[in-house]
Amino acid sequence: MKKSIAVCVLVLSLALVGAAARAQEANPGGGTTQLRSPDVVYVPTPTEVVEAMLKVAKVGKGDVVYDLGSGDGRIPILAVEKYHAERAVGIDINPERVREAQANAKKAGVEDRVRFLNQDLFESKISDATVVTLYLLSTLNVKLRPKLLEDLKSGTRVVSHAFDMGSWKPKETLTIDGRQVYFWIIPQKGTPEYQAAMAAAGKTTSR
Repeated sequence: MKKSIAVCVLVLSLALVGAAARAQEANPGGGTTQLRSPDVVYVPTPTEVVEAMLKVAKVGKGDVVYDLGSGDGRIPILAVEKYHAERAVGIDINPERVREAQANAKKAGVEDRVRFLNQDLFESKISDATVVTLYLLSTLNVKLRPKLLEDLKSGTRVVSHAFDMGSWKPKETLTIDGRQVYFWIIPQKGTPEYQAAMAAAGKTTSR
């Protein structure tokens, strides 16, 4: 009797492990349910704006592109497909968008170089990025600004469609068919420019 119970427990445990593995495979980087309500309504970035964002950031070989709020995956996919980025990562809080992006990457034949993660972008690890792209809101950009300055390496390029970073002024601003594209570069740590950017973000740095 005890042996039968032990076998049943083992079978049940293996079934649960298998189910968890399948859920993780279907939804990498997160659970099978939405983490929380999205901060923005999903609106895809027009292709011509995506092109402008990747061009102003000079995306090319060796780059690691992170798209925070990646939607259907068009920015990470184009970054590796056309601009030859080494790899790209899309992060989205909505698992439906993640699944859609994964399907689009497979259709484009770049699923080996693009990952889509169901995560909260404010909690995600982004330190290996050389380029970060955004299409959020000004309030969210400002909220995200300290994380960008603290987590990203000096020289990392940041591009935002439509929304600025408040008092952190961009290096360049483009207008594409009436839509703005803003471009920044993470300053060298410890420089006056970096300290000013951190201070504007409400953070202090040691000299």
